[in-house]
Amino acid sequence: MSTSSPIIAGIDEAGRGSLAGPVVAAACVLQVQRVPPFIRDSKQLSPDQREEAFGWIAAHCAYGIGIVEAREIDAFGILAATEKAMQKAVKELSDLVSPTYLLIDGRDKFWFDKPHSSIVRGDETEPCISAASIIAKVTRDRLMIEYHERFPRYGFDVHKGYGVPMHFETIRAHGPCMLHRTTFLKSILSSDLKHLHMTN
Repeated sequence: MSTSSPIIAGIDEAGRGSLAGPVVAAACVLQVQRVPPFIRDSKQLSPDQREEAFGWIAAHCAYGIGIVEAREIDAFGILAATEKAMQKAVKELSDLVSPTYLLIDGRDKFWFDKPHSSIVRGDETEPCISAASIIAKVTRDRLMIEYHERFPRYGFDVHKGYGVPMHFETIRAHGPCMLHRTTFLKSILSSDLKHLHMTN
């Protein structure tokens, strides 16, 4: 009696440590046997290489994306927000193809209604997770570039919301905007930010 092959989906996120913007998760099933060498951890690729890889993934793979905005991150915490984004990504993927097993990057133990495992540095060792990392990163970077049009003073198109010196200085100069995670600012930045006005 023959059994069907497992359908394995890789899951990863982008923006978990950012000071502003959403956390974005992706779930991806590779639908080819041979994966090109540029499908690897998104952090190892340049922006142009990630865009090229994203195009290949879109043409050859099934994937879903989940997005949870800063407001929910502040309300429920980044761990719960990350789990929700991953669950949304799996749900969207399941509308295309239903995975039978999930591989999640990292050591956190998230809840899913499918069999799953967490793999430390999975984005470096599992091609399906690498593909998910690329999808999540490219999607989030595109969103932050769009947000830059609305909030140009913060430089989101450059640092994508992460805690670089340029970003710290713009927050000190202008105060946080609605995209900022206030819980992150309180724990990371100096106390002088606590009295700044929230701008829109």
